[in-house]
Amino acid sequence: MNTSQPVSEFIIVGLSEFRDKHAIMFVVFLLAYMTILGGNLMIIYLVRTDSKLNSPMYFFLHNLSFVDIVYTSVTIPNMLSGFLTEIKTISTSGCFLQMYWFISMAVTGRALLTVMAFDRYVAICNPLRYTAIMTRKVRVLLIVGAWGFGMACTLPSISMTSMLPFCGPNRVQHCFCDPSSVMRLACTDIGLNSRVSLAIAVFALLTTLTLILSSYVVIGVSIVRMGSSESRRKAFGTCAAHLTVVSISYVSASFVYISYRVGNFSSDVRIIVAVLYSALTPLLNPMIYSLRNKELRDAVRRVLCRRRAVSPQGKKTVTALS
Repeated sequence: MNTSQPVSEFIIVGLSEFRDKHAIMFVVFLLAYMTILGGNLMIIYLVRTDSKLNSPMYFFLHNLSFVDIVYTSVTIPNMLSGFLTEIKTISTSGCFLQMYWFISMAVTGRALLTVMAFDRYVAICNPLRYTAIMTRKVRVLLIVGAWGFGMACTLPSISMTSMLPFCGPNRVQHCFCDPSSVMRLACTDIGLNSRVSLAIAVFALLTTLTLILSSYVVIGVSIVRMGSSESRRKAFGTCAAHLTVVSISYVSASFVYISYRVGNFSSDVRIIVAVLYSALTPLLNPMIYSLRNKELRDAVRRVLCRRRAVSPQGKKTVTALS
């Protein structure tokens, strides 16, 4: 019988093989985090203040930006502080909370991508009924459903992990409280927990991916059947940014899954892959949507024009002209 004291905190080991490069990594991830916050806050601000961005697509997009901010804020600030200290500790309750929000936001983000695919399906395949279907009530229900799906897929595995006895090693071989890294520290068999976590993860990924692909198969058929090439080009243009984000999100998730199951990768390489994955999509989302979406670019120009109009220099110009 194990008489050891239960663990009250975990030590986040981080990237042990790259300790001499922690200063460089701190700067890189700090800049990435600032870009993530700036880009996603910009989208939220534009959608909430520009009356021309009042369509359901932008309503879902600004919710996705909020999820991306929470998703990265759960891990990156703690990871940044770990680059500046020799030993980074976190309480057990804080570790499980971090774990919950990290996984929940990851699943919720994919659920929102699924909702956005449904929105594109309705817009292209049922354009005459689009406003009648995508009412304010339906949009809110879809958002609540996405968040509920994230919670439902996260709570069982995190609850099971939090009930495991931790009475021995407390060094987490990761930059944050990664579920598989924490589970390995339990003083009991974790076979059931691992199977449940894997089953839920596969269910969440395959369910959302299947729904997204199904939507785009129907969308593709509708685009092919359109009469003019201009209509096909315009319809595809409304889906291009979303398709790009979906591709990056699921391809990067596949790399993380493979890296954890291929024995040739060192633990630090797996950690780097996981960390890059957690930051990549939130970093690229604002760039992709801004570059591929004319309405967002126009909204940015309108904001800049308003700023110039109310600036001191702009006031002087108006006074001189009058």
